[in-house]
Formats: sequence, structure tokens, C-alpha cells
Amino acid sequence: MRPPHWIAAWVLLLHGCAADRPPQAASARTDIRDCSTDPPYLPPTATNTTARLAALRDTMRAHSIHAYIVPSTDAHMSEYIAERDSRLAWMTGFTGSAGTGVVTRDKAALWTDSRYWTQAERQLDCNWELQRTTWIESIGLWILEAVPVGGNIGLDPFLFSIDTWNSYSQALHGSGRTLVPIETNLVDEVWGDQRPPLPSSKIYSLSEEFTGSSWQEKVAGIRQQMEQHVRRPTAVLLSGLEETAWLFNLRGDDIPYNPVFYSYTLLTNTNISLFVDKGRLSAEALGSLQASCPGPLCVELQEYGQARTHLHHYAQGNVTVWLGTEYTTYGLYGVIPQEKLLEDSYSPVMTAKAVKNAKEQELLRAAHVRDAVAVIQYLLWLEKMVPQGQVDEFSGAQHIDALRRAQKHSHGPSFQSISASGLNAALAHYSPSNGSSRKLSVDEMYLSDTGGQYLDGTTDITRTVHWGVPTPLQKEAYTRVLMGNIDLSRLVFPPNTAGRTVEAFARRALWDVGLNYGHGTGHGIGNFLSVHEWPVGFQSNNVPLTAGMFTSIEPGYYRDGEFGIRIEDVALVVEAQTKHPSGEKPFLTFEVVSLVPYDRNLIDLSLLSPEQIRYLNTYYETIRACVGPELRQQGLEEEYGWLQRSTEPFPLGSAAATAAATAGTLAIASLLSALLTGLQA
Repeated sequence: MRPPHWIAAWVLLLHGCAADRPPQAASARTDIRDCSTDPPYLPPTATNTTARLAALRDTMRAHSIHAYIVPSTDAHMSEYIAERDSRLAWMTGFTGSAGTGVVTRDKAALWTDSRYWTQAERQLDCNWELQRTTWIESIGLWILEAVPVGGNIGLDPFLFSIDTWNSYSQALHGSGRTLVPIETNLVDEVWGDQRPPLPSSKIYSLSEEFTGSSWQEKVAGIRQQMEQHVRRPTAVLLSGLEETAWLFNLRGDDIPYNPVFYSYTLLTNTNISLFVDKGRLSAEALGSLQASCPGPLCVELQEYGQARTHLHHYAQGNVTVWLGTEYTTYGLYGVIPQEKLLEDSYSPVMTAKAVKNAKEQELLRAAHVRDAVAVIQYLLWLEKMVPQGQVDEFSGAQHIDALRRAQKHSHGPSFQSISASGLNAALAHYSPSNGSSRKLSVDEMYLSDTGGQYLDGTTDITRTVHWGVPTPLQKEAYTRVLMGNIDLSRLVFPPNTAGRTVEAFARRALWDVGLNYGHGTGHGIGNFLSVHEWPVGFQSNNVPLTAGMFTSIEPGYYRDGEFGIRIEDVALVVEAQTKHPSGEKPFLTFEVVSLVPYDRNLIDLSLLSPEQIRYLNTYYETIRACVGPELRQQGLEEEYGWLQRSTEPFPLGSAAATAAATAGTLAIASLLSALLTGLQA
């Protein structure tokens, strides 16, 4: 569920490991397009883009542009974007969260990662080529073939990060093609008055009950980092929407599922400038921001659209501006002279936000307990209703969303609920619609990936279930996915370990039999903020794991056209209790805070080691202790009984499990040794 940088390149290369049988013939599928027939076959989910492409090409000619690049993000490098910023979706019909489109005078192509290949084949018409990669090098090579020497390649500089812009520049360097920044977005010109309007809802303050510290304390902490930095920066520029929201303890509703608002912040040693539609600030928010005016803790409010002009003026002085390149666009970056820049991948606000203090940790734990109640209610409801044939994917998604909204402090779902039955579950990020929704069946696997926004935290959990008799492959694959989840969750590792170093533990049980999955293994999560919070996780550009970070752990397996499996929990990085002391910095491990049992019907105990079974039993004891009282407090006795049955301890001591333990211990030791080689260097 992330943009291209969520998927490590080596994961995409390894995706082929899962292709253990020939793909189905195109003619056997009615849910995807077939451009080889005459006329081409398009499913009802595809969008006709002929008129939109013609209009965009007319606009390109007016600007002397031979190719135009359309990304899937907004001016703040957000993963989830408002409808008015969904330019790629409007142009192509493709609604996946990660993709890049390129339109030339006579061709059009979409690049996306393996999570969305089948979805793209369902939503694109035959005007578009599908490129099954996200590498900018691939996009560059395609442009070189499609655009003649002397051609101009247009981009909106406010929709590309610094690194992405530089990558395109490098890919086209010396080719005779010119990268041309066009500040007037060409898709917006074509979209015209059909483009959704700017948001108008109120921006509000979080009460002290739901914050880990005051915004004044957060500002003081960032200013202290500025003073201690060897370069002594005079200002920090914040472009990511969650950065400003976190810093000032403010929230909004500008982007679906994400409680953020359009804004920029320029924080100096003596001044604070917040660029926002100040007319939307609630009276309480306005009072909080300006309670200390005048003075160094007075927030000066400026119009959102003036951020670039103000930054350009500020950069004329004797200053150094500290920014994070992952969330700053080339359009802003370009107004600051190079010698006045201090660049890191992530701003100090982004890295500070990633490590939760003790109060923030308790808030997130509490949110997950109530969230577990909603998910348990849903799983019991499904058990009763699916055999009656009364549930489809869409009604199921609606029901879990409603159950969450009924919980205390709820602020709606944290992303569009993924409710996928049978072959639809093979699409890692499929979401049903009212017009295309499969009936849930006791004869098929069902995958539910859902989450909630609560005033005290954000949640994200995936459970896969089967109400009938699963096939041997389904049961084995599920168990091996569960084994990967367990192996990573119970891992003990040295401090300063990068997530990518240990990520393979989630894949080992699948790799043992030639299976794999093509998405990342986990992502950070916020306190009533983004469900995907950077820079935490297991990818190549994540920061090292630190106590206080929350991350998801979510291995899976997907068999195209048949079924999909994912098991996802959120876990807190904590200090490990080890037999031997480890020096000044203790070793680390994970504490799983998602509290919903797994499907016993899909677990093959003969594959699990005694250590894995003990882990499951201990986890189930925790679920009973934390969630059981909450169920009874809410008067949910039937759900309490379901929980007791679902968390019965698993038996230990089978010969198969003992044998698996010996082999598993040796394999894990070998893998850990290989992965951590050089860590001490």
C-alpha cells in the first residue's frame, strides 16, 4: 500500500519465485482487458480515456511538449491524496496508490509495481501500455524510444521530489531530450471545472488527552536539534502534511482517511511561519497557535499559496535551510541556493515523530484494544452470515467500517477497507465497489485488511479466513505466512539494526518451498495520523529500528486468479530481555499490539516448531487479558465466548513439531548470521 519506494527493487526481482505455474490464458479471464482481439475486449471496470488523451495532447502541443509525465502524488509527496490531486487516476482510470503515467504525441504508458498489475489490467483501456516495473530507468528508456532527439519532456516541478527529479534528469542526460518544468499543470488544464474544489472543513486542535507533548515542547526539541547540528541550520522547512499536523497537534480532513490539511511550515530559531488557509482554523486552534504572540513561540499565519514566495525571500539572507528530500518537491527546493541547503532524507520532525514517547505508546495500545473489539465483532458476524449467503465484499467492508465507528474516539477508517474473496484476494490491495462485489462463500478464502482512525491512535490489521475446507496448498501457504509473521515478531536483534537487514525472516518459511510475495513487509504507523508512516519499516530507505517505533509486520502469499493470504499485525519496537547484558544499548525485539486471533481452520500445526506454538499461546494469553475485559465492559458476551474458543492454547510435543524445531533453529541461526554480517562494522 505504498508508492514505488515502498517496494525494494530486490523484492520485485524475487517476485518471480512465486510464479510456480503457467499464467492463465487471457481468453479465460473476463475480469481483465484483452487488447489482442479485434475489437479489444474491455471489462466494465475499464475507463475510456480516448477523449482525455486527445485533450492532453492538444495542450502538450500548445506548450511545445513531446512527452508529459503524470505521477500519482500531490505537492506534499503524500501517499494518499485528495480527489482533486488524483491526476493519474483521472487520466488513466487506474486507482492504485502507486504509479506513473507518460503520455507522448501518439503513445501512453503506465508504470506500477506487482501489487497493482492485475488491477491495472482491469482498469486501463487499450490506449495504455502497462509497464510492470517502477524503475525510473525503465521510464527513461521508454521515453528515449518514444520521443525523438530534440524533444521536450514536461513535468510539474511541484509534483516531484528532489530525488525523483534528479533521477529523471540523470536518465535523460546527454540524450538530446530536455526536461522542462511547467508550473501550470497540464492535466489540471484539461480537467478544467470538473476538477473537485479545495477543501473547506475546519482544522482543529487535539486535546491534551490525546497528545504526547505540547506543540511548544515539540518546537523546542526541533530547535535544540538545530543548535546541536554541526551546520547550525537557521530554519527547518516542512513540506509533508503529517509533519505540520504532528508538530502543532492539529488535524484536518483534507485527504480521505488521513487527518491532515494542506500546509507548509518554516521554523526558524526565532520565528514560526505556518502557511495554511487560516480561515479554516477553528477558534481553539487559532488561540493555541497565537497564545504566545509576540515572541519566539508565536505562530505567524500566512496564506498557503505564499509558501514559495516567502521561502525565496528568506533564502536571500545569510541562512541555512534544513529539509527532508523525500517530502520536498523540486519546485520548492529550486528557490533555495545550493550553498544554503542542509539536506537529509527526512526532516528532524519526521524522525522525531517516528519515535513515540511513553504516553503516545499507551495511547496507541489503547486504540488497538478497542479496534480488536470491532474486528472480533466482524469475524463472528461473518461466521454467522456467510453460510446464509447474505454477505458480499462491499457489504462486508461497510459493516467493519460501521463497527469501528461505534467504538470510542473513532474518526472513521484509516484507509479504504480491503475486503477480498477468492481470486480478488490475489490482488494485494483490492477494494470492492457497490457495482463489482463478489459474494463471500464458505468454499473460498476471504482476506480482510482494514484499519481505524481514533483520536488516540491509528490501526491497521489483516486477517485471512476460510469457513469451509481449505485445500492443502491454502493451508500450507497460510501456515507458512503465519510462520513468517511469528519469526519476525519474536526476533531479537542488535540496536541500530535496519529493518531491511531482518526482513527476510518474514519470508524464510515461504522461501523454503519456493513461495514469495511481491510487496514490502511492513510500514510505520502514526498516532491519529498516517496509516503508513515513514521513515519506519523494512525497506531499503527506512531508518534503523529504534525502541518506541511502531511498524506493521505483514507477510503474504498470492496465487493469481485463485486466492490471496496476508497476516498483518502492528508491533512496537521494545528493549529485549536477554540472558546476557549487551552493553550500553540493549538488544531490541517487537511487542505485537494488534490483538485478534488467527484462523485456526487454516493452521497446519505439523509445520510449526514448539517455539512458534509457544509464541502463539503466549500471544493468545495476551489477547485474552487485554481484549476480554473490554468485550465484557461493552456487554459483548457472545463475542467474549468466541474469543475464548479462538484463543484456546495449541498442543505441544508432536514429533513433527520437534523435528521442525531442530531444522528451524538451525536455519534461523544461519540466516541471522548471514544477514547481520558486517553490522558491527
